[in-house]
Order: sequence, then structure tokens, then C-alpha cells
Amino acid sequence: MSQQEAVHPTTPNKKQVRKEVGEKLIGALSDYKQELGEKKLAGYVKDVSREISRDLLKVSKKHKKISKKTTPKPAKKAGKAK
Repeated sequence: MSQQEAVHPTTPNKKQVRKEVGEKLIGALSDYKQELGEKKLAGYVKDVSREISRDLLKVSKKHKKISKKTTPKPAKKAGKAK
């Protein structure tokens, strides 16, 4: 998955992104639930998903700023001066 697919311009908010990342991590790390314990794994997932969502939102904001700067402005029409 590329970075552009992960950060979609219509990302709802930080909580939603954090929840999605947490769900994916829980699914990926479900094998370690027995070894670490459910509470400990949930704590780790919460911390990691918070950091990842924060970074993803920073990247998306940076991408929006860059795309706004590179969009050309429409040319002004020559008209009567008042």
C-alpha cells in the first residue's frame, strides 16, 4: 500500500484514522495476544496507532499545502480601470 492510498484527501479526522490503524494492528498482531496478554497488547496498539495517525495526518496536511502552492492561479482579465 502506498502512502497516498493510506492518506486519502477525505480523511475524516484523527480519531477515525487512529481507530482504523488500531484495528489493522490488532488483526496483524493477533498471534501475540496469548504471549503478551490482551491488556498489554491493547496498550501497545493504542500507543502505536496514536503515533502513526499523527504522522499520517501531518503528511496529508503537508501534501495539501504543496498541492495548493503548485496549482496555477487563473489569469486576470484586462478590463477597464476605475
